Amino acid sequence: MTISLFNTLTRKKEKFIPLQEGKVGMYVCGPTVYDSCHIGHARSAIVFDVINRYFKASGYEVTYVRNFTDVDDKIINRANQLGIQSHEVSEKYIQEFYEDMDALHVQRPTYEPYATKHIDDIIRLVETLIQKQFAYVIDGDVYFKVESFADYGKLSGRKLEDMEAGARVDVDKRKENPFDFALWKSAKPGEPSWDSPWGAGRPGWHIECSAMSSKYLGEHFDIHGGGKDLIFPHHENEIAQSEAAFDKPFSTYWVHNGFVNIDSEKMSKSLGNFMMIKDALKRYHPEAIRLFLLSSHYRSPIDLTEQSMEEASQGVDKIYSLMDRLDKAELKPSQTRTGEYWKKFSEAMDDDFNTARGIGVLFDAIRITNRMLDEAPDTLAAMDAITSARVDIQKMGEILGILHENPENYFKTKKTAAIKEEAIDAIQVEEMIQARKNARKEKDWAKADRIRQDLEKMNIIIEDRPDGTIWKILKS
Repeated sequence: MTISLFNTLTRKKEKFIPLQEGKVGMYVCGPTVYDSCHIGHARSAIVFDVINRYFKASGYEVTYVRNFTDVDDKIINRANQLGIQSHEVSEKYIQEFYEDMDALHVQRPTYEPYATKHIDDIIRLVETLIQKQFAYVIDGDVYFKVESFADYGKLSGRKLEDMEAGARVDVDKRKENPFDFALWKSAKPGEPSWDSPWGAGRPGWHIECSAMSSKYLGEHFDIHGGGKDLIFPHHENEIAQSEAAFDKPFSTYWVHNGFVNIDSEKMSKSLGNFMMIKDALKRYHPEAIRLFLLSSHYRSPIDLTEQSMEEASQGVDKIYSLMDRLDKAELKPSQTRTGEYWKKFSEAMDDDFNTARGIGVLFDAIRITNRMLDEAPDTLAAMDAITSARVDIQKMGEILGILHENPENYFKTKKTAAIKEEAIDAIQVEEMIQARKNARKEKDWAKADRIRQDLEKMNIIIEDRPDGTIWKILKS
């Protein structure tokens, strides 16, 4: 089946047809590095990480570009607050971003350009727009003329005349139109600047991405992505300036991920409900965070709650519990090829990267494989079916970016952390399990049940296996 994806530009799902057969060029807007990244940034990074992984698994050669905006008003303001240089702010938060992404198992893109390292490319692009009369210079500032681009608003669906009717009056009076946007900003005291034909200054936000994407992917490429909040004005302005400069379509497909809400409310600094990635990683296993963020379709909003994260944590437990059982099963199959679950997972991913449905396939595979193991398989056909399911589960895990740990280490680490957090007496738990074992030997089923219930009250779940009883902490 061919991959299809929803194109924000055309507002419909379309078959993916690359510009070059077998190759994908994808540009995703990265962070403006003035602060720690929050869970919304994690969703975007993980969504496009999975898209990148799936294209590769489908046989495509992917050139994936994700930039850093390392010169911006917000960075300058933060530097002034801290009394340091702008580049020190950006360097600090780029390093923190990498720490977050590595912890979340987000693969590095092919290229990760910095805006400040592409000033010459940005200047050349601005010069082209001025020469073609799509931009004008005022006192060292350069602005793009939105009225000169006939298709302005085609991505967001906004009409310029409607926006003008509701425009605020507190705008730069020098501009020809209130919605003309800055391509180059003249230097101000204490701000970083570079020489240009219009005087010292720095680039505007939108032009940076047009220059960097065309540098690495060409003037027309396959996919441009980012969060829904970037559709207007950022991506709208990228289209206008790029297509005005290059006289060709900018990106064929536009892909945008939905927002992350916290307890049914939009994340907001005024509400104090921002969850930084580094804080989320202190509370939850990174694979639980990934599983949660992929549990809804990428275009839909997703609500982060204690319950949703507990469910994701339990889901990761289930996956590793099965992998642990498979490690101990010592099966000897005759083949190890992919099977029906990978096929169903691929069908879900081919349909606009539907990870929610794909995760459903993953847990179907886990449930049925557990059932087959319970039936103590001793035929070659049964061993083949179980091993094929394992191959499928591991391959699905690779696309979702999970199953990076050895099952034994996963549970050991989780138990150790939980014991510390919950102040659980591990020796007491082991003694209770031994007492229950003795009661079962004596056929004192009532006592054995009471001990199990007492353990459950301590948030301890136990699992009887042929090689002994294991225990886990339910609350993560």
